[in-house]
Amino acid sequence: MKNKESFTINGESLLKKVKELIEEGNIRKITITDKTGKELASFPLTFGVVGALVAPVLAAVGAMAALVGECTITVERDEEKAADPDAIIRVD
Repeated sequence: MKNKESFTINGESLLKKVKELIEEGNIRKITITDKTGKELASFPLTFGVVGALVAPVLAAVGAMAALVGECTITVERDEEKAADPDAIIRVD
């Protein structure tokens, strides 16, 4: 199940916010739009994305941050499935 969340921020805070979101680890996709709603970039992410794989995303976001004034970040998260209290666990 997916959950969407949006943040409106200025370009100066864009890179910092994207870094924070990636560190959380439960992000599936980040979409950045300008104040008119035009999509500037969309980055699909997977669990375990680290180091060299994140570098191109952060470089692109850093370049974009210098060009945009106000933007919106939309984040798609995977909701963790709640444990079913009625589930039967079998041990063989």
